[in-house]
Amino acid sequence: MDENTRRSRRSTHVNTLDDGCLMHIFSFLSPIPDRYNTALVCHRWLFLACHPRLWLRVDRAVKGVPEPGVFPNIEEAVSAARPGDTILIGAGGFHFASNIQINKPLCLIGGGDVPDDTTLVCSRGSDSALEFLSTCKLANLTVKAELGCCLLHRSGRLIIEDCNLQCDPNPLDYLSYAIITTAGGPEATLPSAAQRNGDCVSVSQTRIKGGAKAVLTSGTLALQQVRVIYAPSSILFWFDVVHQL
Repeated sequence: MDENTRRSRRSTHVNTLDDGCLMHIFSFLSPIPDRYNTALVCHRWLFLACHPRLWLRVDRAVKGVPEPGVFPNIEEAVSAARPGDTILIGAGGFHFASNIQINKPLCLIGGGDVPDDTTLVCSRGSDSALEFLSTCKLANLTVKAELGCCLLHRSGRLIIEDCNLQCDPNPLDYLSYAIITTAGGPEATLPSAAQRNGDCVSVSQTRIKGGAKAVLTSGTLALQQVRVIYAPSSILFWFDVVHQL
């Protein structure tokens, strides 16, 4: 092999890869901001980065027969999702979410510029907006609940990043919580190493407002590593809920 051939192979451009290979590479990127940024490179990358194989989308404006990978509500998107999928929830208006169980690894991301652009509303009488029984991530979302809790964590690792959790004021405010976790309940007073590593809640750069407490825990889980930043218009929280050693 001559020097020119070796130099040509070393400088092969990424765009010489076929669509399937590029899409496979994009699937390893975090949805926000990495995969989002790939869509800004060129028209081809925009098409591939937004392909239904990489994203499922919730769009309240959907009527009739939707295009593949687009759903009118969160519950249908969660039901259709495969483990590891990312669901992009459209900005604008309110998305109603009541007792939606998520029992597979998923990532739910708000489609707006800020969390307030994408709001999930839990109706009165529901235990929670979202109930997690598997490892999941929430990002760039606002979740509102009047009674009960915004998020109910039962098992797995729950990551909450750059969100707003809001319990609306009401006469029974002492019964409301932003997050309730029942992982590590009384039956798991001596958790295994897998449980200690797997069942936890991690919160970062998140606003929490209203309710009796930010977090209600049970069993062997406890609030740890709390950090708070007081901003002019809000209070931002960072904390973990993990098994006590």
